[in-house]
Amino acid sequence: MPGDDKLLEANKNAQSGRTIRLTPQQKKIVHDAITKQANEIGQKVLALSVCSNHVHLVAEYIPKPVSRVVAYYKKAGRLALKEHGFDGRLWTIGYDKRFCFDQKMLWKKIDYVNQHTK
Repeated sequence: MPGDDKLLEANKNAQSGRTIRLTPQQKKIVHDAITKQANEIGQKVLALSVCSNHVHLVAEYIPKPVSRVVAYYKKAGRLALKEHGFDGRLWTIGYDKRFCFDQKMLWKKIDYVNQHTK
């Protein structure tokens, strides 16, 4: 799947440290941390893919600001990796959010995320 060059450039500009590539073990640690955090805040995750350098997530609405929820997930992933010896910056500032307003769009987003788990 081709990437979005403008999004890639924006992410590079937001990056203040070196590029991080998660190992398969680190990806599982982040996946588990996000899943655990979702349970703690009462958000149902419909699809989640932790890639080597980014995360895709589709989740149900909860009455909290998206920025706060993303911060919860970023912090959970960072702290979980820290427990396993990872030290340093992990995430860029910001995130990309997309809202789904019908079932067709929701299933397209879920399928897109699930394609990244293969």
